[in-house]
Formats: sequence, C-alpha cells, structure tokens
Amino acid sequence: MEKNARHYLIRHIDRPLLTLVGLVLAIGLLTLHSASGGDANRTIAQSANICIALVLMWVVANVPLHYLSRIALPVYMLGLILLVAVEFFGEVVNGAQRWLDLGFTRLQPSELMKIAVPLMMAWYFDRYESVLRGSNFLVGVILLFVPVFLIVNQPDLGTAILVAVAGVYVLFLAGLSFKVFLLSLLIILGSVPFIWSNLHGYQQQRILTLFDPSQDPLGSGYHIIQSSIALGSGGLLGKGWLNGTQSQLDFLPERTTDFVFAVYAEEFGLLGNLLLLFLFLAIIGRGLIIAANAPTLFTRLLAGAISLIFFTYVFVNIGMVSGILPVVGVPLPLISYGGTSLVTILFGIGILMSIQTHRRLVQT
Repeated sequence: MEKNARHYLIRHIDRPLLTLVGLVLAIGLLTLHSASGGDANRTIAQSANICIALVLMWVVANVPLHYLSRIALPVYMLGLILLVAVEFFGEVVNGAQRWLDLGFTRLQPSELMKIAVPLMMAWYFDRYESVLRGSNFLVGVILLFVPVFLIVNQPDLGTAILVAVAGVYVLFLAGLSFKVFLLSLLIILGSVPFIWSNLHGYQQQRILTLFDPSQDPLGSGYHIIQSSIALGSGGLLGKGWLNGTQSQLDFLPERTTDFVFAVYAEEFGLLGNLLLLFLFLAIIGRGLIIAANAPTLFTRLLAGAISLIFFTYVFVNIGMVSGILPVVGVPLPLISYGGTSLVTILFGIGILMSIQTHRRLVQT
C-alpha cells in the first residue's frame, strides 16, 4: 500500500530533471543565505517559496496533455484581462505600474504571460498544423504583440523581452522561414533611432552605461562596476562561502535578486561557475530532449519554447551581471530571491514533466 502511494506521487515526475533542479535550488539557497548576510528570515522565506513552487510543479506534472491544451486559451485571455486591469487599477512602485493589489498579496500579471503566450501560440499552431500558411504566422505575431505591448507600457522592459523571445521561439519552432526572421532583424535595426527616442530616460542610461560604466561610477554604472569586481576577485576557487567581500561589505547592490550570480562567482570562483553553468545546460538539454520526443506539435512547440526561455533567463542574467548586456532586471532562474519568478519557472518545469511522462499515453 505504501509502495503504491509512493509510486502515485512520483509517477509523473521526471527524475533526471527533478535532480538537476533540486541541485540548483540547493546552490541557490546557500548563495542567498550568504548574499543576505546570513539573514535566516530571508532564507526561510525563500525556502517557503520553493516548497510552494515545487507543489505547483507536481500538480502541473500530473495534468494530462489534453488538459494543457484546453487551458491555453482561458489562461491567455485571463492574462490579457489582468494586464488591462493593471493599466487602470495597478499599483505604482518605483515609477512602474506592474502589480495588482489583491489585499492578501500582490500579483504581477506579466509573469503569467511568460507561460501563457507560448502555451497559447503552441495551441494555435497545433490547430492548424496540416494547413499552416503565412496568415497563421501573422495571427501568431498578433497573439505575441498584444501582451508585449501592454507589458512595455507598464514599463517593464525585462519581462517584455522574455515574453517576446518566448513567442519568437514558438514561431521559429513552428517553421517560420529564416528569411522572415532575417528581414525582421533588418527592420528592427533600421528602427533603432525610433526605438531609442521612445525609451525612458533610465532605459537609455542603462544602454549607455553598458559601453562605459565609468562615466557614472556612483550612479548608473555602480551595479556593473561592483559586479565586475566581484566576478574577477573570485579567481579560480573563490573566496569561500560567506567570505565574499563585495557582498558581505555591502558594496554589491541587488545581491539577493538580479546580481546574485556575482555573489556566487566571488565565493565559489571559476570552478563553481562552471559547475552551475553545467547544471543549467543539463536542464536545458533535458528539456530539449523532452521536446524532441514529444508526441504532438503542441507539446513539441511548448516544450521547446519553455527550454529555450530557461536558456534566455540564464543568458540575459549572466550577461547583465558580466557587463555584456544592459541591466534589465531579469532574475537568475532557481537562484534569485523571489516567489513569482520561481513559481513561473517551476510551472514550466512541471509542464516539461507532464509532456515527458504522459507521452506514452498519447502515443498509444
């Protein structure tokens, strides 16, 4: 009886993926404890976030694939309604109107769209799999453009980029011509002056700071300068857990969220970085294997997009901390402090597990 109960609990859990995710979460807790100066309350709070997110992951992993397809349109529409609600009733924090105050908690609807957009687009292309033509891809672009426009208007450039990239991945995996992507890139490059003139002042400053952080070392360039010092001072083996000077002496800003990788790099050095990058690549690789073996176009597009979104999270955050990309406020997945992004990421991991463990049922 006990054996059957245990089998029921784990039968839709992909063990290789869970092992990799668990290792990264453990590294994240160790790093967060150090980044917060040994604050037990912050570590306990993140542990609670992890427990909630893991329960959600288990629930999603047990959802049959046909139910995932059924909820695509309702989840997408709910996300759009919430984004419109933010425009009228959203709470303004630090000049950005991104949250809805529900009384017992604050909700950031843009986070929902990181999953809702690829879910909806995968569902749409799956419906027209046998007759896909240019008009279908145009509809796909519209499905992507509407939420991205609403998110940019909040403004939340970092989340807008992630949602946009998620949709582009689905378009690419669905078979949109590479020539169309190349033409779109040329159009975007030609529109740079217009895009630049419509950016907020702080967004322009972030891009200028990327090229020369020293022009404002105590202002907009401070984050990149301090994170670069932390990355370099770690050396080969690092300074040791709880011994990073940039974080422990409060030089490094946002060290529990966007710049947590700098804390990790300083304390665990190059070898620690290589270990973490290996784990990230293994998670992405496992996701792509699940996508390659998925039984339907819907599940292939969804699994592929989720895996590549995870890659984008990692690439943008580490590039931002390393000073090769502008600071856009993208967390390091499974490492940075925060419940919303953690729930979103493990929701996606749960979908990957559902696709992997339910695929035999679909094929038979």
